[in-house]
Amino acid sequence: MSAIETLLAGLFDYAGLYPPASLSLHAAVDNYFKYGHSEQASAVGRLIINYDHLDKLRSVAGDSLGDFAVSVIAAEDADWDALARQVGSGLRIESLEIKCNQPSIIERITQRVPKDVMTYFEVPIQAESLPALEAIRAAGARAKIRMGGVVPEGIPSIPDVIKMLKALADLRLPFKATAGLHHPLRSLQPLTYEPQSPTSVMHGFVNLVCAAALIYFGGDTDDAQCVLGEEDSAAWQVKGDSIRWRDLSWTTEQLATMRREFFMSIGSCSFEEPIRDLERLGWL
Repeated sequence: MSAIETLLAGLFDYAGLYPPASLSLHAAVDNYFKYGHSEQASAVGRLIINYDHLDKLRSVAGDSLGDFAVSVIAAEDADWDALARQVGSGLRIESLEIKCNQPSIIERITQRVPKDVMTYFEVPIQAESLPALEAIRAAGARAKIRMGGVVPEGIPSIPDVIKMLKALADLRLPFKATAGLHHPLRSLQPLTYEPQSPTSVMHGFVNLVCAAALIYFGGDTDDAQCVLGEEDSAAWQVKGDSIRWRDLSWTTEQLATMRREFFMSIGSCSFEEPIRDLERLGWL
């Protein structure tokens, strides 16, 4: 695969059920099936769905259920025995996503989750999350960070994101990112699909992947801040065997290692937006 294909491989967990898309389950299922059979199918990850919608998913997906890899949004007090039954009945639940930063609860939950299901714990970027990150690592789980929202104040600052990436890299703790990453490069964008949507400068997923790679391989955090903040597409060169930002570059092999060991995926309510933007830039 090329460098950009390696960066994109299984990158987008499809969250069409959630804001700002807020699609019906039927529409989200149709989209996920369509994307999984499209020219860019290799970039599709899991379908993200609430725990209490799993039975309805079986009904809506029907005979195509085997095509669906699922990541389940669950609460701290979910019925873990019922989840185990769902897993045992053939539904491809590959991961759980739980908002929790309490070390004792993290430990308790991971002891109850079926062993073949990877658990992601969402922790706040702006707060001191090191104890939670250490608990997640000790439990053999993964972290989840939120990069945006439907209001400007939901977007974390560049220094806060870099601080979190450094903490994750120091712990060698794999993570996924979610929200506000519909576009490859940092740019001013509407935050929802409403005509009068507020706008704000949103983080770019290529910026984030490359900043994470820089930090993971021991690079300077000041450089990583510049990578994360870069808005000029002319500063980037996407070639067959590398992605370059100004004087820094990442090979296909480095990107493959980082995606395998560190940056797992992105939760996005849009799959078409990031793909269209990449095509517009000439990177796909």
